[in-house]
Amino acid sequence: MTIWDGLIWGGTALTAAGLAALVWCIVTAARAKARGLADDEMRAVMRRVVVVNMAALAGSVFGLMFVVLGIMLGR
Repeated sequence: MTIWDGLIWGGTALTAAGLAALVWCIVTAARAKARGLADDEMRAVMRRVVVVNMAALAGSVFGLMFVVLGIMLGR
């Protein structure tokens, strides 16, 4: 296994973690909507969801960049 294979697998793991966090965001927002929370409570939940969502998207993007770099530089 070369360093480029490690970069590919690390990027894959980072992307998978980002996708799992995105699923968490979807589930949390759906549950909050289904509970019919008050406006202030809904804002607090959504504030946390937006932060996790942005971090998950950034993680997925960086993971995909690592995969592409590993593929391009490894061959």
